[in-house]
Amino acid sequence: MSPVRVLLVDDQALFREALATLLATHDGIDVVGEAGDGDEALSRAASLAPDVVLMDLRMPVLDGVSATRRLRAEHPGVRVIALTTFDDDEDVFAALRAGAVGYLLKDVSSARLVEAVLAAARGESVLQPSVAAKVVARFAQLPDAAEPRPQPLVVPLSERELEVLRLLADGRSNREIAAALFLAEGTVKNHVTNVLGKLGARDRTQAALRARDLGLLRP
Repeated sequence: MSPVRVLLVDDQALFREALATLLATHDGIDVVGEAGDGDEALSRAASLAPDVVLMDLRMPVLDGVSATRRLRAEHPGVRVIALTTFDDDEDVFAALRAGAVGYLLKDVSSARLVEAVLAAARGESVLQPSVAAKVVARFAQLPDAAEPRPQPLVVPLSERELEVLRLLADGRSNREIAAALFLAEGTVKNHVTNVLGKLGARDRTQAALRARDLGLLRP
């Protein structure tokens, strides 16, 4: 398989340099370029065609949320992971609404960051555990229906798919879900694909949000 093409977007040159050096040690990742603000990121993405963009949120000229929204509109195949210092609710939900498929803090381990980049390239979403908790908590605040409803899906999820969905909504990777359910990672990947299809979700983050809204995450 070809290496995952990554574009780094951050207004701190030293951080970009350190990040590029870290990611360059992994054979499956190719850092194809860097940008110092969101506007430059759009230009670089158009010329470099990255698979994944690691996007800071608070930058001059054009912030990361606005840049993510435009990237998703202009280059829908590009997967954006927010990589930032901040995890307040406003930043988290603004980035996810803009189309980011992942949200990580800059204190993430190198192994977790590499895993997130590879997962994003495979079409998966990755959330920092604290961020996943915020997403679940936000939807838990929504009023419940007066009576329990059957699954409001054309094709209901199987019990196994519901188990996978609940772990997915907790921000677990395919590998972590496989370990928790004693399944092969390839089997989990197939279940995730089925879950996304049945929910009509484009990625794991949207699946978790939709599942919470439909009441599918209740134990």
